[in-house]
Amino acid sequence: MGGDLSRLSGYRRPRPGTQPEYLHPPYKSSVKRAPAQPLVMLPHGLTEITGPTFESEVREIRSCDLTRQHAQPPMGERIVVAGRVLDEDGRPLPRTLVEVWQANAAGRYLHSVDQHDAPLDPNFGGAGRILTDDEGRYRVVTIRPGAYPWGNHDNAWRPAHIHFSIFGTDFRTRLVTQMYFPDDPMFPYDPIMQSIRDERSRRSLISRFDLSLTQPEWALGFAWDIVVCGEHATPFEGRV
Repeated sequence: MGGDLSRLSGYRRPRPGTQPEYLHPPYKSSVKRAPAQPLVMLPHGLTEITGPTFESEVREIRSCDLTRQHAQPPMGERIVVAGRVLDEDGRPLPRTLVEVWQANAAGRYLHSVDQHDAPLDPNFGGAGRILTDDEGRYRVVTIRPGAYPWGNHDNAWRPAHIHFSIFGTDFRTRLVTQMYFPDDPMFPYDPIMQSIRDERSRRSLISRFDLSLTQPEWALGFAWDIVVCGEHATPFEGRV
């Protein structure tokens, strides 16, 4: 078989402990979601290996602003999150669809299921999408999300985070993960983060403050790169 096999997603398998386990009992939802029987591999047809493409639908290249989607600015601390989407060899992945969604500054999602006793912000929808540029770079302007209770266990709170979805060249390649902020005191108490046994992999989910991304008197900047496959891949939900 010819070609550069290293560019195939997942060709280099992640090391044990670097990706979340399907079953992590402290995370109660994983008990219901984890498969009880061996997985059945389904053959891929033409639909699964030939698309979709997004350039005709997504006009935002590299930059996406969640603070300008409504009539007024949202409440909260404005931030810039930027980085690159990379393969296992550090090569950029251009024109990759990146979707983000998050809670508002009070820690509440704009979703009917979220009944957290915190205010909704009429000027913040909490979701956006973007295509990486030719160098695999993305940039998101948003507000810093708040922590929120989630009922997993007694006095359970989720650290502030932003959800990221990365969509590759076909339906098999959608990956979902979460980005966190530096020095959050709730990290040790969060079963979702602690489901990743490898410390280095856990740290890869934490963004870093970046003064070069920070805009004077306007917004703090945080840098975060996403590695989609290989031994040092970013931890993703549902991948082991």
